[in-house]
Amino acid sequence: MIEWYDGVTAGLRRTVMAQAADALALERWAAHGYETDPASLGDNGSWTQLNQRDLTDLEQPRLPAGFRFRTADEAGPRAAVRAHVDAWAPSAYTAEAYEGVRRTPPYRGDLHVLVEAPDGTMAASTIMWLDEHNRTAEFEPVGTHPDYRRRGLGRAMLLHGMRLARDAGARDMTVACLGSPGHPAARGLYYSVGFRQFTRDAPLVKAAGHA
Repeated sequence: MIEWYDGVTAGLRRTVMAQAADALALERWAAHGYETDPASLGDNGSWTQLNQRDLTDLEQPRLPAGFRFRTADEAGPRAAVRAHVDAWAPSAYTAEAYEGVRRTPPYRGDLHVLVEAPDGTMAASTIMWLDEHNRTAEFEPVGTHPDYRRRGLGRAMLLHGMRLARDAGARDMTVACLGSPGHPAARGLYYSVGFRQFTRDAPLVKAAGHA
């Protein structure tokens, strides 16, 4: 594969995103002239780290007065779509796109959690994707309405979601975030509920003109 990639990109600057935990792959890329890309590892690099924690000793989630947890099954598709659009505005997410998500086999509406504000706004949301065979689950995506950030909603939602995932059979949880120093917000949130880095991207580059 590496030889094919080099062949179709001959004469160009080439980049690849390997996994830091995959020592064999890193050795193979290095043997073909690929080196760590220092530009991608700067403060605003876009590489991703994967975080993991087990689901024992989960803290009790606490929401501010008047807020409550809902599931997508309870709140309905319109609320689920609105929560997504508000959290990632501007967003092209639509009801049709959500229908595609719902048709994805691992999707479960009871593991799609929302936080409802006292005025009925869906202030935060996340989907948990359960791998029943490996007994692990992943948060993807995780978002909060801009008007409701810094109130502890995301943290409470993650704790509540992990309890639901554990009840559904998961033993471990994962979540991804940008890992560079210039993007600390999501990483800090996940660390606050017990996640720690499990693996990360390893940005590699091969200069133009190198065979």
